Amino acid sequence: MHFLPEAIDDYIIEHSAKEPALLAKLNRETNQKVLQPRMLSGHYQGRILSLLSKMKSPKTILEIGTYTGYSALCLAEGLAEGGKLHTIDINEELYDFQKKYFEASPYKDQIQQYLGDALKIIPGIDAKFDLVFIDADKPNYPAYFEIIIEKMNKGGIILSDNVLWSGKVVETPNAEDESTKALLTYNDILATDERLETVMLPIRDGLSLSRVK
Repeated sequence: MHFLPEAIDDYIIEHSAKEPALLAKLNRETNQKVLQPRMLSGHYQGRILSLLSKMKSPKTILEIGTYTGYSALCLAEGLAEGGKLHTIDINEELYDFQKKYFEASPYKDQIQQYLGDALKIIPGIDAKFDLVFIDADKPNYPAYFEIIIEKMNKGGIILSDNVLWSGKVVETPNAEDESTKALLTYNDILATDERLETVMLPIRDGLSLSRVK
């Protein structure tokens, strides 16, 4: 969801870094062949992820929610030399799609794909993380936080997508709306946990930037 007028949104994109050719191709193919293409990070948010990763120069990145691999490739642009990106998705139908683009990128040897339940996979990853991007099933956001916070390096960054949830976070949630209720809980965690410094950014559907103290 975009909260800014379309003309302003277009102006911002025009005055931001251009979308790399491989990612433009991935963007097009996702929109042509994959259900719910709006889940893609896309050009503007992708350049934000890339720049934040480059500023951090992480040795280890964890991504929860690969989708078609766009955001993983953006984050990989900032990896330190010899760094590794671990990306997890539960949708087996997208695995080969992701792999095709990972293999076509300069980061093919630095990206490790995982297929399955992130809550079961993360404890088995023998690494501590400098950068984590959470963009998966919303009801599990609080559980993802609890499992990653102890695996974060000091000064590590947690990026959380969809934290505004089409504006539903400022409305009274339906009793059966587990996603909105979970995001309300999660946003409160990020805002009040003394181990973090958090700023919520109104980028697309909301992106929270949290630094581990």
